[in-house]
Amino acid sequence: MKNNIPRPDVAVIILNWNGADMLEKYLPSVVAHTPSNIADVIVADNGSTDSSVELLRTRFPEVKLLEFDTNHGFAGGYNRAIEQTRYRYTVLLNSDVEVKDDWLTPLWLYMSTHPDVGAVQPKIRSLLKPEMFEYAGAAGGFLDCNGYPYCRGRIFDMVERDNGQYDSVVEVFWATGAALMVDTDLYVKLGGLDVDFFAHMEEIDLCWRIHLDNRKIVVVPDGVVYHLGGGSLPADNPRKTYLNFRNSLLMLHKNLPDSSRGRRLLKRRLLDTIAWCKFVATFDFANAGAVWRAHRDFARMRAGYTSHPSVDLLDSFPGTNRNILIDYYLKRNRKY
Repeated sequence: MKNNIPRPDVAVIILNWNGADMLEKYLPSVVAHTPSNIADVIVADNGSTDSSVELLRTRFPEVKLLEFDTNHGFAGGYNRAIEQTRYRYTVLLNSDVEVKDDWLTPLWLYMSTHPDVGAVQPKIRSLLKPEMFEYAGAAGGFLDCNGYPYCRGRIFDMVERDNGQYDSVVEVFWATGAALMVDTDLYVKLGGLDVDFFAHMEEIDLCWRIHLDNRKIVVVPDGVVYHLGGGSLPADNPRKTYLNFRNSLLMLHKNLPDSSRGRRLLKRRLLDTIAWCKFVATFDFANAGAVWRAHRDFARMRAGYTSHPSVDLLDSFPGTNRNILIDYYLKRNRKY
């Protein structure tokens, strides 16, 4: 007999690589607080060699499982998972996220009633300090005039306490990949996350392309999740430094028009040189080397991006007229 039960609108996809401990700790909350009439919870395993797959099969039979034969990175893993599932909406949810109450319904309701919106995020609080925002997304992200990301609730490494000051629904430049709901057809149309990035800043690049396609990105603070953060690489890890510096340059190169790309990239490369000097001056040669390799590899990779937009969103989007380097280091402004 044919099963006529309709499939939910949303796929909540958790990408996992050797994260059995994370799944055991945080997946139960996602299963318990994700309404099954709205969403299916899916784990896409990125070629794990630990006990992740066995854990999922024995402890979480209600969770759908996708298995990949190797680690395709954050970008490649999600692209493959979304291509294989193709729900109306997809939530990219980190494996180190804990949820409480019904975190998903506010996001789904907003997306389903606002067709001009291509992506939304919930409010992101710290799992270890729940009264604080979390670094990776807080209450919605922006870029400054130099392309540096910052958030409502976080500038550089300074994170604010959540006192309800950012509880309004607002349009933002980027939404965090820690808990990102996207229109699946739009995601596929735009080519998904850029696999050249591998990991870090690829969601900001995707959000930039969503704006260029004339769709909005919104933060819906009625949905709240709690993010551990640092689940893949520590903040001072040279690999993370390398990816952040290289991917930031790639993002600017591919999404800026011919009229301003050279000028903005020259300024960023000068600012990166200052960062390199700081690493050298503090004898942090591992991270200094990471910055050098990032620029070397950017110079090699940029030739692969030959199509550029005609509009510079850093000239027109709210918040991009701000220089957070001046705000943070000269004006001592540590809040959004």
